[in-house]
Amino acid sequence: MISPHVRRQRLAHELNTLRRARGYTTARMASVIGVSRQHVSRLLNGHVAPDADEIAQLLTHFEVPPDQQESLLTIARQAAVSGWWEPMAETIGRRQALYANLEAGARQIAEYQMTLIPGLLQIPPFTEARCRVDFAAHRKPFDSASAVEARLLRQQAVHRDGGPTYEVVLDELAIRRRAAPIDVVIAQLDHLVHLGHSSQATRIRVLRLSAEIKDDALPLSSFSIYRYPDPDDPVVVAIEAEVSDQVIATSPAVDFYVELHQRLAQAAMTASDSLDFLATVAEEMRTGR
Repeated sequence: MISPHVRRQRLAHELNTLRRARGYTTARMASVIGVSRQHVSRLLNGHVAPDADEIAQLLTHFEVPPDQQESLLTIARQAAVSGWWEPMAETIGRRQALYANLEAGARQIAEYQMTLIPGLLQIPPFTEARCRVDFAAHRKPFDSASAVEARLLRQQAVHRDGGPTYEVVLDELAIRRRAAPIDVVIAQLDHLVHLGHSSQATRIRVLRLSAEIKDDALPLSSFSIYRYPDPDDPVVVAIEAEVSDQVIATSPAVDFYVELHQRLAQAAMTASDSLDFLATVAEEMRTGR
């Protein structure tokens, strides 16, 4: 399955290209298929699941060649798919549903995490602890058991054979700052060490507090970058915020985060040294508690 969010963005780009080439307004496009201008506007912004019949009408009206029509209709059908996370969105949390969507079908995921162990690397007790904190702070309506189950489904999809490569730059703050009970944190760090040694597709690198980043390019938030097998699909960046995360798929904003991640990775410890560091911190916590 390919991310419906990304397919909607791709379809929106293709339709906008056709619209501009034919000199059509959104109102004129709407009249072609008998819908409101607002509906077409949402379609052209990737904010609504497309109707394949409507897309076929537009493509026929624009006299798009058959091969291109079939390709765009395939994208439209994929953009309309409802992922496993959709029916669970209220119980697992809207944020987690969004990330499950972006991860679907990804070829490569690159992440920088500033304050927490990334969800794709969390053990269930760590996720449970964070769910309790999030609920107490924000009264979020999700169910912790469902959130843990969804987190495991996301991890299985990413860490499966043939899944995406996953490179995470983990800030030392996220390791040192207590985010769960000490026993849970120790088990979590042990898990990172084990996963880093056992998975060929997962690379964990620690960014020390003392690291020198090129041009002092300090990140202001955590973010993730997603690339997909189809080279014409957009590169997508998700930027974490306290309440509502932002998803961008246009340059130069995407280029900025791609370059920032490269700088952070260059400043971080090697993967091997990072795993040794994580093991050392876990041992310090074991002996010092």
